[in-house]
Amino acid sequence: MSTLVSAIADAVSVRGSPRLIGAFAAQIGVIAAAMTLVGASGMDGAHASGYALREQSVTALGNAFAGSTAAAEDLSYMYFNPAGLTRQAGNQIVVGGSAVLPNLKIRNADATSGLGTPISGNSGGSNAADAVLVPIAYGLLDVTELLDLEDNVKLGIGVNVPFGLTTHYRDGWSGRYYALESQITTINANPALAWEVLDGLSIAAGMQLQYVDARLTNAIDFGSIGAALGIPGAVPTQQDGEARVSGDDFGYGYNLGVLFEPWTGGRLGASYRSAIHHTLRGNARFKTDSAGIGTALQAGGLFQNGNVNADVTTPESVSFGVYQALSKEWAVMGEAQYTRWSQFKDVTLKYNNPLQPDSITEHDWNNTWFLAVGATWKPSETWALRAGAAFDQDPIPKGKRTPRIPTEDRYWLSLGARYQPLTNVTIDFGYSHIYSPDASIDLSASQQQSPFVGSFSGSARVNANIFSLSVLVKF
Repeated sequence: MSTLVSAIADAVSVRGSPRLIGAFAAQIGVIAAAMTLVGASGMDGAHASGYALREQSVTALGNAFAGSTAAAEDLSYMYFNPAGLTRQAGNQIVVGGSAVLPNLKIRNADATSGLGTPISGNSGGSNAADAVLVPIAYGLLDVTELLDLEDNVKLGIGVNVPFGLTTHYRDGWSGRYYALESQITTINANPALAWEVLDGLSIAAGMQLQYVDARLTNAIDFGSIGAALGIPGAVPTQQDGEARVSGDDFGYGYNLGVLFEPWTGGRLGASYRSAIHHTLRGNARFKTDSAGIGTALQAGGLFQNGNVNADVTTPESVSFGVYQALSKEWAVMGEAQYTRWSQFKDVTLKYNNPLQPDSITEHDWNNTWFLAVGATWKPSETWALRAGAAFDQDPIPKGKRTPRIPTEDRYWLSLGARYQPLTNVTIDFGYSHIYSPDASIDLSASQQQSPFVGSFSGSARVNANIFSLSVLVKF
């Protein structure tokens, strides 16, 4: 302990700091480049529990994320448990990503306005979810090696997209008053320090620096609103406008981890990732109909462009993992994660226009479990093959499911492979197929803050294929 303290003190002195800062600067340069890639990517929530994204490690994906809290097989596992950093040696980086090919289709759609008028329209398109890239980037600074410490200390940083959502329905579809476009993108930078306090026992702590950007659009039934107010010429469901709301925010949180190896080849891990509160601030823009009904309402002070804000909290989670090597060739692993989605109760859009009432969408989501099992076979020093299966519980109650996030329970089947062409280079491949039963949607006008949103029912068929690739380089 005293050796560790004195070495860190030396590192921040004039004599020692160039070594530490210079080495870490190289890591930051790579991560900064990866952040540019992350920021350019779209997300899709069709393959995630709620709007969470699991594709944070190609290696772990090959086992369907079984043992991701305990395995610590490479640097990318720091997302699931930063204490696993102590099992890595030497400075290194990991870059990669997952190409997600989802399919989302609304079936048997039926909708009526708040006045009881049937809402005509298309089915939303053959696929309301676009193919996207979920990138990852990690860097490790071996503090023990750099400062010649007796203690095993590692400093890591990860850049990830932990939450995301993109759905896009065709204009004029029957559920247009509930959703047209929905996009939520997060970028999370997570520096973490890990320390092996005793042989086989490591602890870690990290900080989460999270940026969220959200954009939501839906049609407005100016015809029904005008008819209810007695505006001449108003025709329900035939005179649509559009609302577009956007906002962003930075938030802060932390994560903790512990890794314990009670016997050779066996590891137990636990980690905690905190909730992060965001107050998104942005603007609301309204497009009126060609018949002039919306313009007449604007003259009365409603539906005017202006600023808007909303509070959103990304959920906290706690994970437990186990990893056991059965021989030099075989290992098995398991994982359980509990996520407190119950914090996602509602989203209230607060307009700076005092005449525009708040827009409240009630969610009342449930807490969920993710459970996974997997196995790895290493036939040689240069190859490893992986497989896994998982159950990912959905948090959305049936009566609260909307076209923006029309998800159900997910079932994962995954395969993976690792190839090490050089002693300092490792390439990982992963594939997952995700299947969900049809998700029923049953929303009534009486549930909504505004009766002019109307009622909507139908079912969403969702599945996805994921292809992943990452490269690890030690230097």
